[in-house]
Amino acid sequence: MALKETIDADIKKAMLAKDKVRLTTLRSIKSQILLAETAEGQHGAALTPDAEIKLLTKQAKQRREAAETYNKQFRSDLEEIELNELAIIEEYLPQQLSEADLVEKLVDIIQRVGATGPSDMGKVMGVAARELAGLADGRLISQTVNNLLNNTNL
Repeated sequence: MALKETIDADIKKAMLAKDKVRLTTLRSIKSQILLAETAEGQHGAALTPDAEIKLLTKQAKQRREAAETYNKQFRSDLEEIELNELAIIEEYLPQQLSEADLVEKLVDIIQRVGATGPSDMGKVMGVAARELAGLADGRLISQTVNNLLNNTNL
């Protein structure tokens, strides 16, 4: 079942359960899906699974960053709302890689592209961003690649 149909079904369940946080979050996701489907050049076509993951990843990143901002401002009430919405969004994302699995995949990518040092960061990140989309946070991927490329014991 496509993400849009899954979200529609879950919206109905959230309405019946009177779960306002889930309902608000799911409506936000549905809104972003509809915007993406009607974007210029899309011609109302359904989103590809990759586009759906990208959309959800963006939504999760926005919630994560907002929660961090609220935390710094000592607004735990708003931080809690963002974290709750983040948890709901993450239910629709693929399982995130553990740190060990991420390092293993990145070492493989580094060896495949022939990266030898920090100057090859762009080459590695291009491949890693495509292959690991939705499986790990982009910032974590970048930090790990940077650490691996600065480590001469590849």
